Amino acid sequence: MSSSSHFRTSSDRSDRSDDEKNIGRVDIYNADLPADPDAHLTAAEKAEIDRKLVRKLDIQLIPWLCMLYLLSFLDRTNIGNAKIGGLQKSLGNMSTGKYNAALSIFFVSYALFEPLANVLLKRMRPSIFIPIIMYEYPSQLQVPLLIIKRVIWGACMTSMGYVQNWNGLMTARFFLGLAEAGLYPGVNYFLSCWYKRSEFGVRAAIFFSAAAVSGSFGGLLAAAITKMGGLGGRPGWAWIFILEGLLTIVFGILSFFFVHDFPDTATFLTEQDRARVIRRLKLDNQSSAEHEEFKMAYFWSAVKDWKMYMGMFIYMGADMPLYAFSLFLPSIVSGMGYKDATTAQLMTVPPYACAAVLTIIVGIYADRTGRRGLCNIFIPMIGVAGFGMLLGSNQPHVKYAGTFLGALGIYPCIANTISWVSNNIEGSYKRGIVLGFVIGWGNINGIVSSNIFFQAPQYTVGHATIMAYMTASLVLGSTLMHFLLKRENAARLAGKRDYLVEGLSKKEAEALGDNRPDFLYTT
Repeated sequence: MSSSSHFRTSSDRSDRSDDEKNIGRVDIYNADLPADPDAHLTAAEKAEIDRKLVRKLDIQLIPWLCMLYLLSFLDRTNIGNAKIGGLQKSLGNMSTGKYNAALSIFFVSYALFEPLANVLLKRMRPSIFIPIIMYEYPSQLQVPLLIIKRVIWGACMTSMGYVQNWNGLMTARFFLGLAEAGLYPGVNYFLSCWYKRSEFGVRAAIFFSAAAVSGSFGGLLAAAITKMGGLGGRPGWAWIFILEGLLTIVFGILSFFFVHDFPDTATFLTEQDRARVIRRLKLDNQSSAEHEEFKMAYFWSAVKDWKMYMGMFIYMGADMPLYAFSLFLPSIVSGMGYKDATTAQLMTVPPYACAAVLTIIVGIYADRTGRRGLCNIFIPMIGVAGFGMLLGSNQPHVKYAGTFLGALGIYPCIANTISWVSNNIEGSYKRGIVLGFVIGWGNINGIVSSNIFFQAPQYTVGHATIMAYMTASLVLGSTLMHFLLKRENAARLAGKRDYLVEGLSKKEAEALGDNRPDFLYTT
């Protein structure tokens, strides 16, 4: 009997929700489903065990990863705080063009290394990859080498506090991008291997909210650190790099003990809990929790998938504005008339704090409703309005209000877009490759972010470019993606894709990933 014979008729499907239809058919395709360790329990008892298991995962996985990303985003964007602290003047009156080039060089190395990073994360161990970013499979003889590599990212940051000229700054920024590459797509892919699709979005949102928190924290920290100017013969802006780099080194070393591996090998889980995690993911139409050997077929499957290219187009509409906003917000605020460096640093804090809260709210809403596409369509409109206020007004208070709306329209869309793409790609290597390309392409557009703010204090080109990106890529791109996915779901529910599994075994059907007829997309 072919696999397709297990499907219900179209009339059977029409009167139930998408989730009910999916759950009813999932066992047909899930080969090697682990035995249920809770089969003897009641439904209420199973639900309680599942709730405690998810809470255990949250406690073990989320806080430390958030701290790492906070440091990552702090290290890549604190150059904006250093700028209003006197960076350009100290390095030989560096021109605006050279300063923008120093911003751009980070994104070159950072973006080019992204796709490879996710493949290596799967092939190696996250507990080794995430702390060190650079790769060596561990052995007793390699432990000292691993400890040295673990501090490369922080060392690059610290070295920026000792540069004497533009060439030194360019070199440090290039290697900082290389060292940080892989963390954001790697962690999002890593989390997608632990949580169900309906649980992933809020975790990705909480993780990414660390970027907004880093903006607030960075402004406060920079305001305090710049007071150290003259200590040790270093200017205040240099101490921003030195102290934040040293902090990163400390957390890099500690991460060796706090970052875990994938569910099938995680040491903090009991054997029963490992079975529960793998089982709940398989019942959610995911196979990413278990070991999978890399094959080039996964790469070709990714690059042939139209959803990857739509994801790249949509994500650049969020990522370019994100970097433009975070790199230049101190300069924008300073241009409003808040000339004192400390005041300008402190004024950058509230917009980020508000963005962090909305990011989590949108993550919770999208998880509960599955309406990730609609969030991506309407939330950016808030940001477009905010940058319109920055573009069209000369009143400091109006412009400052615009920075709030700008942050609110950008930050939630980063996590929501990545969750949306991840939800709709099945197969661990394929998902990792797709996320690497999507995030890598978004970061390449960081080069655009670095070169559009050059008309102080109005920054007409900068604000207009951000509005164009958000409107074309985020709003219109998400609208198109939403309707294409809905159309494909309708075809699958009508049985028009059942032919894809005719004559296939369970294992062969499972290997189809998101091309399986029972895999319903998140729209």
